[in-house]
Amino acid sequence: MPAGRHPLHVSTTEVSLNSREKSLEILVRVFTDDFENILARKYSRKTDLSSAAMHRQMDELIKRYVDENLRLSADGKPLRLNYIGFETDHEAVIAYFEVPGITALKKLETRNSILYDLFDDQLNIIHVLAGGTRKSAKLLFPDKQLVTVF
Repeated sequence: MPAGRHPLHVSTTEVSLNSREKSLEILVRVFTDDFENILARKYSRKTDLSSAAMHRQMDELIKRYVDENLRLSADGKPLRLNYIGFETDHEAVIAYFEVPGITALKKLETRNSILYDLFDDQLNIIHVLAGGTRKSAKLLFPDKQLVTVF
């Protein structure tokens, strides 16, 4: 195995209801090398998620990719994820999104195909936190759909 490569293909998506701010806060965590690889391949662009000079271009690609591969619906209504930004954390990239105007959450439908276009052994872990309750699930390629009920 080449140096710097990892054998595990996993992403983590965390969706938290912030009742004080009346919003859903979404974090998507992906290994940096995998994210750079799929962004470069899919959009035919040079990628470097750790380059300050390229940060704005990477913002655009990350927003576009997540828009295409992560869809949420709350209580039957499709949600529009507002992109906040990203940061690198050791070997991972964390992308931040929010959905304003959410005061309660009874049912969250998630469609997550992040990195499915790169790996056929991709595992996407989803954590949903609402009203003091945390529910977690795994989606293993090719499964994309998850319904979380509170």
